[in-house]
Amino acid sequence: HPTLSVSRAALLPPPGGPGDPAGQELPVESRPFASYGSALHIALPQAPRAGQLLTLLIDYEAGEGPGVCWLSPEQTAGKQKPYMYTQGQAVLNRSFFPCFDTPSVKFTYSATVKVPEGFTAVMSATSWEKQKDNTFVFKMSQPIPSYLIALVVGDIVSADVGPRSRVWAEPCLIEAAKKEYDGVIEEFLVVGEKLFGPYVWGRYDILFMPPSFPFGGMENPCLTFVTPCLLAGDRSLVDVIIHEISHSWFGNLVTNATWGEFWLNEGFTMYAQRRISTEVYGLPYTCLEAATGRALLRQHMDATGEDHPLNKLRVVIEPGFCLFLGVNPDDTYNETPYEKGYCFVSYLAHLVGNQSKFDAFLQAYVNRFKFQSITADDTLRFFLEYFPELKEKGVDSIPGFEFDRWLNTPGWPPYLPDLSPGQQLMRPADELAELWAADGLNMEAIEAVDITGWRTYQLVYFLDQVLQKSPLPEGNVKRLSKMYPKISKAQNAELRLRWCQIILKNNLEAEYSKVKDFLHSQGKQKYTLPLYRAMWGGSEATRALAMETFSATAPQLHVNVQNYVKKILGLAGAE
Repeated sequence: HPTLSVSRAALLPPPGGPGDPAGQELPVESRPFASYGSALHIALPQAPRAGQLLTLLIDYEAGEGPGVCWLSPEQTAGKQKPYMYTQGQAVLNRSFFPCFDTPSVKFTYSATVKVPEGFTAVMSATSWEKQKDNTFVFKMSQPIPSYLIALVVGDIVSADVGPRSRVWAEPCLIEAAKKEYDGVIEEFLVVGEKLFGPYVWGRYDILFMPPSFPFGGMENPCLTFVTPCLLAGDRSLVDVIIHEISHSWFGNLVTNATWGEFWLNEGFTMYAQRRISTEVYGLPYTCLEAATGRALLRQHMDATGEDHPLNKLRVVIEPGFCLFLGVNPDDTYNETPYEKGYCFVSYLAHLVGNQSKFDAFLQAYVNRFKFQSITADDTLRFFLEYFPELKEKGVDSIPGFEFDRWLNTPGWPPYLPDLSPGQQLMRPADELAELWAADGLNMEAIEAVDITGWRTYQLVYFLDQVLQKSPLPEGNVKRLSKMYPKISKAQNAELRLRWCQIILKNNLEAEYSKVKDFLHSQGKQKYTLPLYRAMWGGSEATRALAMETFSATAPQLHVNVQNYVKKILGLAGAE
């Protein structure tokens, strides 16, 4: 990456062998490779033998690149000390260290990190120890692709929440983090192991990032990074953790060989997440969560047009390039690899027709391809070999459901898994939303519905329906707000997002401050951009609110998110 400068390369003598320990200096040159990185060429003194181990030393300097995020104290929760973190997915770690920055190559790594007094370093590694002079030593003993190497340096502390898990956070958040996750992680890991085979990474720790972290979670092995929005106070957003835990098998252990087949990471992980959720929370609740995912896919496809080339599972891209991480600002978050990928994996399960047989297949698949990087062709070939009776029936070419069509034709999934078990939770929410959308409110009928026992996704589903029906008749939203403080005063980010969208869609000026407060409290891309779009698409008053909120919060946002918001608001200087 242009922000990384290499000053010297040398070939070191074999470990324990003769030769100058400083190594033999080698000529280095940088050659064009792609628009977001170049190729580092190092000339060896003679051609190596096949299988020969070479030790290269590369001196370089980095720190300004897009993969390395430096936060000022005001971008942290504690607001006292600066913080730095790296974000490698998809092709950003080339700005952090010289590497084969492709998911098709896996390697082990070790690192020695010296940090100033009062700071702690953590990495995605199987072991770490603190040595003298505030120096930390890390080792990752399992082979991983470059995008999963991650480093954080900040004022952070930890607390144990299970036999192989601890939470890391800034001191002001550690109590909340411990309370929210004590005991739950181990339960998910045990179910995951039962379904998909051994958990190979040793520890599973969670690091709660500063509020400006733009993503929900990043599945760095041994140490998942997550948004502090998950500290809802009621354990209601743990599905994000189940998703990241599922990556321990799908993505981190079996990895897509190219970013054009990102659905192999995410579609299988969505399927695995929902399998774990079904075991822990039951089928109705999981179907309800999947229905909210399907609604997001619908919104995404309506926004981009079904036949948009991004809406197929196999995306044709430049080598090494990646579309889903904010390269195209108009479509920063693509649901297709997640939710259409989930539908394809569900279709494969449907072809098998027996859940325990399909679970056994998933375990065999992980075991067959662990520590490798593979293509969709490898996956599907293995599926047909594992189920020879399906191969004989020619299930890969059933008209309308051809595997080729799934991979290469954009648009809505040809098969949708049955989510009807969720109906028992959706129906009451649908009916309640109908009541609130009526011209004269039937308060008797409304008061007869008790929502105190509704879990998060049932409330989210209800609010999605209210939002679809908005603007509601004059005065209804005000009454709804008063009647359900559980919703209008929620601390839960998923509920806050939807309540803010409802406030804006209904021009409920009395509660505009809630929109501002929510945007001040966090900078997650998935929450921030829809609210700015809603404000900008609304009245004069909401446009003014957008400008005022952005000018106050811009410094605390991730630079990519700042740029997307500038674009939405038509501000000059959007890169």
